[in-house]
Amino acid sequence: MADLFDNPMGLCGFEFVEFASPTPGVLEPVFEALGFTLVAKHRSKNVLLYRQNGINFIVNNEPKSEAGYFAAEHGASACGLAFRVKDSHKAYKRALELGAQPIEIATGPMELRLPAIKGIGGAPLYLIDRFEEGKSIYDIDFEWIEGVDRNPAGHGLMEIDHLTHNVYRGRMGFWAGFYEKLFNFREIRYFDIKGEYTGLTSKAMTAPDGKIRIPLNEESKQGGGQIEEFLMQFNGEGIQHIALICDDLPAAVDKLAMAGVPTATAPNDIYYEMLDKRLPGHGENVPELQSRGILLDGTTEDGTPRLLLQIFSTPMLGPVFFEFIQRKGDYSQGFGEGNFKALFESLERDQIRRGVLETTEA
Repeated sequence: MADLFDNPMGLCGFEFVEFASPTPGVLEPVFEALGFTLVAKHRSKNVLLYRQNGINFIVNNEPKSEAGYFAAEHGASACGLAFRVKDSHKAYKRALELGAQPIEIATGPMELRLPAIKGIGGAPLYLIDRFEEGKSIYDIDFEWIEGVDRNPAGHGLMEIDHLTHNVYRGRMGFWAGFYEKLFNFREIRYFDIKGEYTGLTSKAMTAPDGKIRIPLNEESKQGGGQIEEFLMQFNGEGIQHIALICDDLPAAVDKLAMAGVPTATAPNDIYYEMLDKRLPGHGENVPELQSRGILLDGTTEDGTPRLLLQIFSTPMLGPVFFEFIQRKGDYSQGFGEGNFKALFESLERDQIRRGVLETTEA
């Protein structure tokens, strides 16, 4: 195995997430509410580019395409993702040599052939090396919409921070191995979360470029929990949520609320009363966080706050949802593990309320 700090595939971060829906007109209003703007349309296909700062969301409405087939099986969802690489041909060749399964994406005359391999749930994982301003895949295959800012600020969401996969029980090791073998990811966190009735385990995987993070979740042995519900509703393994990072989360949350984006129920008062004890000297305005339902995690052990502010939307595309975060003080690797149990238990209570999870209580 390559050295942990080696980047054999030349990874350079996320390029885009691709979405599809079996029902027309479902995706576009969701992305507009999230602060994205339609900036370009594909020259020959029914494919749209929505953008907000450095985040690219592709809406693929082509019926007879990999995206269309994926949506027919899974519903409105993230049907593909793309990694930036320094040399796509070199990376693609290496991936196939290591056992990756190729996916042929249909192209038209004068269109780029985007190399792709089979990823989570059979979704394409594209390898993109054309991402410089003026030379990107969008400059070649898309037409920019006249009069529209090509890099709109939206709600202030800046980049994709991580994509979380939900997998079948016993498959977490397979997908961890997939990212380790092909891309030299490494496990930086392992969680074993137990609620009152259910549980989950999670491996947080990070690429050697430090920009691509993919946590993997699987149901605990007792079953019946949130991961199992996702897998049944989604009809298989896939991307559970997409985390988007910003520089001012309270301001972004206010804009999301104005646009009608529903967020998860705020924790109880005790959660916020305990913040000063859990993270002494954090320096955040607790009433401001509480009024918006923003969660806080990180460390203040050495007197320097390294913090993660986070909040989740409710499911917006079937069981798929979004996370909005802000990292402070060089807190680059955490995923809000200090909040996991509280969040897990609140979602468990929601399952009980909806009758999805049965308890032994009278």
